Amino acid sequence: MARIRPGLRAALAVTAVIALTTALAQSSSQASPSGPDGTDDHGRPIYLNPTLPTQYRVNDLLRRMTLAEKVGQMTQIKVGELRGDCNGANGALVASCEQKVLVDAHVGSILSGGGDYPVDNTAKGWAQTTNGIQHYALDNNRLKIPVLYGADGVHGDNNLVTATMFPQQIGVGATWDPALAEKMGESTSSTMRATGVFWNFAPVSDLSRDTRWGRYYETLSEDPTLAGSLSAALVTGMQAYDGKGATAKLTATAKHFAGYSEPINGHDRVPAQIPVRELQDVFLPAFQPQIDAGAKTAMANSGAVNGIPVHASKFMLTTELRQRLGFDGVTVSDWADMASLATKYHVAADYPTAIAMSVNAGVDMAMEPADAASYTKALIDDVHNGLISQQRIDQAVGRILKLKFDLGLFEKPFVDENTADGIVNGAGLDLARQAATESTVLLRNDNKTLPLSTGVHKIVVAGDSADNPSQQFGGWTVNWQGVDPKGPTPPVVTPVQGIKEAVPNANVVAATDQASAVAQAADADAVVVVLGEKAGAEGNNDKEDPSLTAAQQSLVDSLKATGKPVVVVLMTGRPLVLGSVAGAPTLLADWLPGSEGGHALADILFGKANPSGRLSVSWPKTVGDEPMSYDQLPGTNGGASSGYDPLFPFGYGLSYTSFATSAPTLSAPTVRADGKETVSVTVTNTGAVAGSDVVPVYVHQPVSPVLVPDKRLVGFTRVDLKPGESKTVQVSFDVSKLAVTVGDVDATGKREVEKSAYSVVVGSAQAPFTVR
Repeated sequence: MARIRPGLRAALAVTAVIALTTALAQSSSQASPSGPDGTDDHGRPIYLNPTLPTQYRVNDLLRRMTLAEKVGQMTQIKVGELRGDCNGANGALVASCEQKVLVDAHVGSILSGGGDYPVDNTAKGWAQTTNGIQHYALDNNRLKIPVLYGADGVHGDNNLVTATMFPQQIGVGATWDPALAEKMGESTSSTMRATGVFWNFAPVSDLSRDTRWGRYYETLSEDPTLAGSLSAALVTGMQAYDGKGATAKLTATAKHFAGYSEPINGHDRVPAQIPVRELQDVFLPAFQPQIDAGAKTAMANSGAVNGIPVHASKFMLTTELRQRLGFDGVTVSDWADMASLATKYHVAADYPTAIAMSVNAGVDMAMEPADAASYTKALIDDVHNGLISQQRIDQAVGRILKLKFDLGLFEKPFVDENTADGIVNGAGLDLARQAATESTVLLRNDNKTLPLSTGVHKIVVAGDSADNPSQQFGGWTVNWQGVDPKGPTPPVVTPVQGIKEAVPNANVVAATDQASAVAQAADADAVVVVLGEKAGAEGNNDKEDPSLTAAQQSLVDSLKATGKPVVVVLMTGRPLVLGSVAGAPTLLADWLPGSEGGHALADILFGKANPSGRLSVSWPKTVGDEPMSYDQLPGTNGGASSGYDPLFPFGYGLSYTSFATSAPTLSAPTVRADGKETVSVTVTNTGAVAGSDVVPVYVHQPVSPVLVPDKRLVGFTRVDLKPGESKTVQVSFDVSKLAVTVGDVDATGKREVEKSAYSVVVGSAQAPFTVR
């Protein structure tokens, strides 16, 4: 059934909380005495006293603010409006630009989009910029409210050219390793905080559904349990810092809420048609774990679902996000989305009406991002004209102020510019190598070509991604569309470099075209072909034919014809249709592995590491299979290809060793719908080398009045085993994961767990249980 979570009480009670007066704070035993002017014993305003409960501080500050100051807090502007020509150009901060945004419009948040880095794109340069903005705001605003600076750190601190880049999230999904994801979150938080960025617009919880979509590589998995577990781990890592060090804390973002990733034609920001039952039973559960993990902000979907833009949907942003899932933080729009309600969607007649629609639906802060004066004036006019209530303004601003207090921004608004480079440069390299290694999926090794011997005499390395940092990183790397080939490049080891380091005594030939690759293969021991795709982001990265190109297929075919062992490495942001390459005897999925991709690939190729990655998505045979996922619902068509028929299924991945898994045993044959079941299995390494196995646990429901997939993932674990070693592992899951929205086609029923028979499925073995 629908659950009202503990975090919801702040959302439900916010009106009453805002109405509390400073007198309430004075009467509390927790509060310091205050004078009639609202100051404490030290002469400070109550809101500047860090020993007081956060809500008292919020209430005190709210009562001091004018309407103009309040709506300024609800505004986020790009950093380009504060520097250069005050209109997006890079350059030094300009006082007149800062005056218009930070003082005249009282703007409370600044962001860097992809490519919005300082002239000096170093950690120190970032710290100088954020400190400069913070100084101007605090020196020139009467209430001394600090600015909250945000950026997209989706695979490390990826706007900063000197930072280490982790694998993109599609690769993180293939690790099936929440503990590793949490460490990546911690590392990203540390480097972003060192530069004065305390709001990370990550992680992405959208489900992988359609490989045509340009943001596919930003997703973790097609499965809500796997995506939710990994995104929650990233959130936990990003927000783990206790604030006792030199900087304020950082907040993560649950995005893009929700239904963004299955546009009806595969193109970015195109409306989606998702049945409410599927929305509630599949898409929203991916967000629940990171909300439970304490994500302090959420970003609303830019797209429309079932004919309504999500950032103007009270059902999505209030009923679902807050009342059903229990989110109690700050909701922010995506880039210029409020204006789009009037200019693109045409659901609003003008900008003020669009703003009112979005704010009343539940958006607390607008990523405007360019025109602060127009936004704040329209918002003020909306209040005066009765389109938005003062109560709703106070609710939104109260949430924003609470976030700033909770992060410690009032106490630590600045960062140490002189230590930033030392914190960022070189940080996370070992972690990046581990993540890139664990994300690599061995798809085929028919002739046991891998691992290669380190005693090889000659290796040919070919393919468009063999020595191409831009394609190795993908989009959202320094710039929005990825690394500029003519500009500075983040620290990187490419496959060519990694292989040369791994076998320093071998002749490693980097072939630049098909003819030279074939010629050099004549006396080579093996050929490694690294195939990729051009870096890109969002709509620019949409691909109507997500397949390997004819040239890529021809290269592999010609090298296979030489009779030499050929290893095909797929360094892509989505599972591309392979064409003739599907028959290659040795295939590796390497995704977009980041800075240490070359080292990680070499570790796999030469057996220093045993591949342990497992597909977090289904690999399609044809473009016509889109959208595709393993949890599709059953139908009556008996054709072989009408069911789930991928080239490689969800959860698939090979190893250099072999594993055997026992039949599962359960903690209880009968459980309550609100209970928990624990599954135990014994895993044995039956091969000759150490390895890591991923154990997915599914549930099959033989009969359901509402269609359900043949099996649903409810949990998983990783287990490391030496040759011949056995370990018994346990996976627990909440029975509530099996809830579905009951009722007819209109899906007006509640979400509840059917009281019936089920079976836990591990491998080919099952264990029955009953929900009472």
